[in-house]
Amino acid sequence: MGATTSPPAGLAEGDSNASPRRADWQARTLDAEARQILAEDARYFLHQSLSTPCLNVLDKAEGAWITDTSGRRYLDFHGNAVHQVGFGNPRVIAAIVEQLTTLPFSPRRYTNRPAIALARKLVELAPGDLSRVLFTTSGATANSAAIQLARVATGRHKTISMWDAFHGGTLDTISIGGEAQFRAGIGPLLAGTEHVPPPEPYRCPFRCLDRTGACDLTCARYLDYVLDKEGDVAAVVAETVRNTPSIPSREYWQAIRESCDRHGTLLILDEVPHALGRTGRFFTVEHFGIVPDILVIGKGLGGGVMPLAALIAREELNVAADRALGHFTHEKNPVACAAGLATIAEIEERGLVQRAAELGALALDALKELASRHRLIGDVRGLGLLMGVELVRDRATREPAVDEADAVMYECLSRGLSVKVAMGNVIHLSAPLIVSREELAEAIAILDLSIGALECAGDDGADRN
Repeated sequence: MGATTSPPAGLAEGDSNASPRRADWQARTLDAEARQILAEDARYFLHQSLSTPCLNVLDKAEGAWITDTSGRRYLDFHGNAVHQVGFGNPRVIAAIVEQLTTLPFSPRRYTNRPAIALARKLVELAPGDLSRVLFTTSGATANSAAIQLARVATGRHKTISMWDAFHGGTLDTISIGGEAQFRAGIGPLLAGTEHVPPPEPYRCPFRCLDRTGACDLTCARYLDYVLDKEGDVAAVVAETVRNTPSIPSREYWQAIRESCDRHGTLLILDEVPHALGRTGRFFTVEHFGIVPDILVIGKGLGGGVMPLAALIAREELNVAADRALGHFTHEKNPVACAAGLATIAEIEERGLVQRAAELGALALDALKELASRHRLIGDVRGLGLLMGVELVRDRATREPAVDEADAVMYECLSRGLSVKVAMGNVIHLSAPLIVSREELAEAIAILDLSIGALECAGDDGADRN
């Protein structure tokens, strides 16, 4: 097999909003009212990559669907990863409304029943001996608090994290993150944030697939080497599974757990986009047979309505009583916590975790069948209802089909499916746990048609030999 080609530098987990196809799609699709609203958005909000200019204007979100102001409906397999129980879930909405009528806010120095109940529930569900909770309003601030806790607990300040990783958009989280889209040109970042290559089986920088045909844990041995050379690392911070997705082996995480234990380094796992069942386990780490020292979750925890995240830590890390570790105004927001409790109840009572595992297996088989017919598809991977289809121009060199992935995304939108492009050439599919078999089949059929339309047009650039 020839040398692999990496995606161009600067590509990030989200898709580009600077593509010429965006303007073309909007010109063909949006009416005058939508254009006027988008102009208002552009007038008042700070412009930023990945968020502006906006694609469209939404009017409704319900279940697995979003609807724009013109009444067009899109099956949403993007959802910013918040829609595990579907948009506008009735149980979540009812819990929020009920809580608003009694205790809408809990000032600092006080606690409240919903916050305690949610913390207790998370501890009951968490693997191993994870038993202490801190709530925040975002995955970034939860990761930030986790880093601070690791510093206090170990007396060290260094971290090792992964290139290409995403842990949030604050200065400390872009420092441990590994995407140029967030890091480049921003100035000095947090000191002591070392980086190593991620476990990316399809695009391994050590070319494990070329040499051995399988992952041989070279990246795990390299991380262990850096831990040994640094000698004073507070924490390894990593995504259990990259949300693109990229799925390491069970042996990888077991090796990293052993390395951390040997070096007195904490292991912080970030599951902000996919915990709460999307991968077919309530916590993604349960697939890998280890327990981290700190587990960070978020996004869907607030039921797709309230901003809510949490870190869950081992008992022996309850060592920062003299520090303002998580001095957040909404640390124990009773409305957000009521939404979190309702979300977990919905997942448990409807058996959505097992359902995600079963539907995900069916979907992965269907996507592999697509790969057998479409030369643009270089790799298909998934865990539960977190799935990715990597597009390449040449299966031998794995040259990323970046322009083609952009075209496929807009073809999908035109046919009523909202997806994300990750790392430039991966069609990222993140389905809600409440998705029906029919909706899942519809999404895969639209993807099939969209890739086929591009190939038929002769615009795919793929190697036909």
